[in-house]
Amino acid sequence: MFSFFKKKTKPAETPQIEIPAQAAPEQATASLEAHVPATAAEPQLEAISTAAVEPLPLSEPAPATPIAAAPAAPVEEAQAPLKKMSWTERLKAGLAKTRDRLGKQLAGLFGGGKIDEDLYEELETVLLTADMGMDATVHLLQDVRERVSLKGLKDSSELKGALKDSLQDLIGPLQVPLNVEGKKPFVIMMTGVNGAGKTTSIGKLAKYYQSQGKSVLLAAGDTFRAAAREQLIAWGERNNVTVIAQQGGDSAAVCYDAIQAAVARGIDIVLADTAGRLPTQLHLMEEIKKVKRVIQKALPDAPHEVVLVLDANIGQNTVNQVKAFDDALGLTGLILTKLDGTAKGGVIAAIAKQRPIPLRFVGVGESIDDLRPFDSRDYIDALFE
Repeated sequence: MFSFFKKKTKPAETPQIEIPAQAAPEQATASLEAHVPATAAEPQLEAISTAAVEPLPLSEPAPATPIAAAPAAPVEEAQAPLKKMSWTERLKAGLAKTRDRLGKQLAGLFGGGKIDEDLYEELETVLLTADMGMDATVHLLQDVRERVSLKGLKDSSELKGALKDSLQDLIGPLQVPLNVEGKKPFVIMMTGVNGAGKTTSIGKLAKYYQSQGKSVLLAAGDTFRAAAREQLIAWGERNNVTVIAQQGGDSAAVCYDAIQAAVARGIDIVLADTAGRLPTQLHLMEEIKKVKRVIQKALPDAPHEVVLVLDANIGQNTVNQVKAFDDALGLTGLILTKLDGTAKGGVIAAIAKQRPIPLRFVGVGESIDDLRPFDSRDYIDALFE
């Protein structure tokens, strides 16, 4: 049952709703308790919203007193130049470090001359330097050789097209847009290590789906990291969406109640944050498995998407993370962030070769609009041109 309370606030208006855990049906709650520690049996959850949400029918209606929302950070002025750029231009700018490293080395290779073993050896070094990994590099070299032989290419200037086509065949299968239709709410469980950009990506995804006319609810399930709850609430305020949160407690319980609230309100998409963890922390990996099980208790076919957020700066270590989280949770999608801050953008090829899980989105900047669906052709063009 919802209860409302009064509090003196600033002029801006934001209704705050407290959702006790016992608001869930008795049967569902009993199932939840089998997976959630006793300390989280009755979490005091808050739904913090800057949107005008119709309250659910109550047996004893009580007026809600608006609670002021903290103002969003003044980012418009700083981001104005980015908004004038197209997505393709921003992608090229974001991949500038990788392209500069790759381009300078490839310029000599593609400048003309005979295609021979020395050229292939140089190309191998270039691909490894771009952090494409040994498996992907060997695959690309073999494929390029076959294309050169098949087409009868003689001049190194013709090698660029063959390499781009080979790379497209390798990473193209990762381009699978996320379809959120047919499920309501569509539950997206977000995972990743601390610092990968998970919570920030949730905020950007909220804006992305709002722009498509979808209603969104955020679950502040990262209950371990300091200020994670506040960070997600800030994103909720910026995007004008509800955030289900609690002070401390259990991540699974927060996600459970968020889904229950989303079902009751007819929300389209639930973005569930979870605590960051290293794949080598086996006890924490077991905990995140429990979060997934509890989400399934709240909604039997959920989560509909399990996303791992990766930091492009760590290069080949992303492949190890993908393998570990996929083995534990059965990943359905990836998000690769911070491509603008690294020269290791070639790691997408390594992922495609070793664990080809769909790359749903890539991020190339701090702007709220700098997270977009992955397009393999745009990515390759941005690398080479």
